[in-house]
Parts: sequence; structure tokens; C-alpha cells
Amino acid sequence: MKPRVFPPHAVATLFLERQHLTRPLGLRLGAKTLERFVADTGGLQLDSINVLDRAHYLTLWSRFGAYDRAKLDRMIYGRRVLFEYWAHAACLVPTADLAAWRRVMLDYQTGHTGWSSFLRKNARMIDAIEAEIRARGPLSNADFKKPRPGGQSGWWTWRPSTHAFHCLWMTGRALIHSRRHFHKRFDLGNRVLPGIDSVEALKPDEFARWHMTRSLHAMGAATEKDLHWYLTFPRVKAVQRRQWLKRLLRSGHVVEIAIEGERAPWFALPDDLAALERAARRRAGTSPSRGTAMLAPFDSFLWHRERTRRLFGYDYTIEVYVPGHKRVHGYYSLPILHEGRLIGRLDAKTHRAERRLEVKHVHFERWFASGGAPPLPAYGNVDRDAAFAGVARALRSLASFVGADRVTLARVGPSKLRTALVRALRAAPATGA
Repeated sequence: MKPRVFPPHAVATLFLERQHLTRPLGLRLGAKTLERFVADTGGLQLDSINVLDRAHYLTLWSRFGAYDRAKLDRMIYGRRVLFEYWAHAACLVPTADLAAWRRVMLDYQTGHTGWSSFLRKNARMIDAIEAEIRARGPLSNADFKKPRPGGQSGWWTWRPSTHAFHCLWMTGRALIHSRRHFHKRFDLGNRVLPGIDSVEALKPDEFARWHMTRSLHAMGAATEKDLHWYLTFPRVKAVQRRQWLKRLLRSGHVVEIAIEGERAPWFALPDDLAALERAARRRAGTSPSRGTAMLAPFDSFLWHRERTRRLFGYDYTIEVYVPGHKRVHGYYSLPILHEGRLIGRLDAKTHRAERRLEVKHVHFERWFASGGAPPLPAYGNVDRDAAFAGVARALRSLASFVGADRVTLARVGPSKLRTALVRALRAAPATGA
């Protein structure tokens, strides 16, 4: 039987839906909506860069608009709706998925060969740090700079290796209890998530199915390369991933599909074929996404940036890691999503003492600046005035979210678009958090 064929915009549409971007800034944040979002995407990535705001705060702002951070932190570190582990990179993942991640924790010591020698050579130090956490409660690496209570000597009279904490975390012996100024504080795994030791981990073949189907659900449909670059942990060799995929194809848990204009085979979940059919039949000229937002560089929508280029015709580089003199769009540029199209990007910085959001550079895509057809023609052309108004409203919302009373706008490219954006920014009302 030949694979069913779908147009590219069907995959793009389902991807927007799974990433909860059909109503940017328009959802309501609560425990259930938070858990559903992270379950659908597979993880909420964390990052320490704070030039604008932390990545996970920004990713949620893109969906839920300005929300109460304290309420979010209570849901994460109080109610434990999510917990910190690795999925794509360091992420928040649903506690409901603990049985799957427990499989990874149990396999880590023997399965993660890069750490095996460290674990063997430093077992005593790791045990000593775990014992100290057990005795003293949540601790961070910084706590081990201080002398041991009572002046006694021991492992903790010097700063232990960060690797030791990482090993305790990855094996589940310790988990992240909370964060203070974004620094991790660890406690015993069974005190962070009571009952973790009694959780029955998925069997290896069950985990393989869970891991691959979770990625496919998050993307709607994907190539083998997409599967490699989406949930990148635990690392799976290409040969093993192909074996997983073949087994899932034989069992019917995954089906092969074809995408118009693509030579490589694509894959989807059987339950998603109906959603892809609906997306393919969507009335021409209408987008599945209504609204405007900026996306954090570490947003799950951008985890595999080459996929974003293929589906949305948008090239994106995280220039944080690019030397300053080689940057094109700025240190922390955020893609601009408007009505399902990526129309540009902006580089912004929060000046907290001044309560000012500085927009250093806004760069619009060439097709948008010229008034031409977008890379996703099935969604129709873009009304530029509506786009400017959407960007302005999103900037006002972002300013409110990061605690800024005003927005200052510097460069706009092409420069001919600056006047229209300034006018829209003046007309956009301030948004309260």
C-alpha cells in the first residue's frame, strides 16, 4: 500500500496546534493547561540567559500572555505538576510521565557510557554528597564551599564537582527541589517526588515506543531526522532508532506517509491521520493561528531549526553563541510569529532598573517587507498593517510581563517599515500583568 500523501501545510498546521500556537498569548495558564502544553510538546526547555527573561518564562508567555510567575513556580516546585529532567536539553517535564523517565534514570549508570568512568572513580564522593543532602535537606553546589558544621573535615571542605550533582540528578537519587536566583537546589529524589522509588519504570521496549510516539505527537508528522533532533535525550544511535521505527511500523503504532515535494519518507501516528486530513482540507487562504507573539530561542517550536526552515521557509540561528562581530540579527533575537507565519525577528533586552524594554533591532523577512507571497501560500497573504498592530500589542504585553513601563525602539529593517511600526506601537494600549 502506498503511503498517504499530504501537502506541507497540513504538517505545519498540525505542528502549530501541537505546539499550542493557534492562539498566541490567548490561552489561560492553570495546572491543567500547563501540564497539557508540556505533555503535548514533550518538554519546556530551561536556560540561564536572562537578558530579556528566562527561556521557560518566555515560552509560556508566547502561549498564555502575561501571567503570574509566582503562581507558575508554585505549580512546578510546590504542586510538582512538572519536574526538572533532560528531554531535549534541561527541561521541565510532566510528573505524569515519571514512569518513562524512571527508565532513563535506572539505565543512566550503565547506559550513559560517557559518565560510567566518572561514576566508578567518584562513587565515594557522590555517596558523601547524597548523605549530606539527606542530613541537611535541599542543598546547592554553593553550599559545599562552606566548612562542614562543627569544623569537621571531609569531602565537603572543598567544592564538589558539579558532575557529582549531575550524576545524582540523572540517576534520580537526587532531584531539583527548587531554584534560588535560578541556582539549582537538590534534595533526595524520594523527598522531591514521594514514591519515586516504587514507580514501576517502563520496560526498554515500552520506553522506545513512548519516546518515539511522544516526539511524533509533538510534531504531528516527522522525518527520521526530525525524530533525531526533537527529543534528543536519551541519546539514541541512528541504527537503534531505525530499529525502533521499524518495529513500530510493523506493529502499526506508526505509519509512513508522504509529503508533497519531499523525497524522504515521513512518519505519523495512526490517530493523527484524520487531523492531517482536516488540515489538508482547510480552506485556502486561512491560517490556523490567530494572533501574534515572539518565540524564545529555546522554544520547542524551534528545537529542530532545519525543520522550521522546511515547513515555514524561515532560517533561524541562535546568535548567543556567535561572536559579536559576526552577529546578523542580535544576541537574543526572537522569531516573530504572526497568523501562523514567521514574519521576522527582534532583538530585545530588559533594563530592569529603568523598567524599560529596549528593542534593539527588528528585522522583517524580505517577502513581508516587499508585500510578496509568504512561504506558506496556503495560509494566504499577510495584511501588513494588521501585522504591525499585532507586533505592537505583543511588545506591550511582553513589556508588562518583564516589568517594563515603556518600550524603546531602535533599528528596524528595512528602515522604510520603521514609521509604520512606531505608529502601531503608539496606538497599542499598555497591557497589565
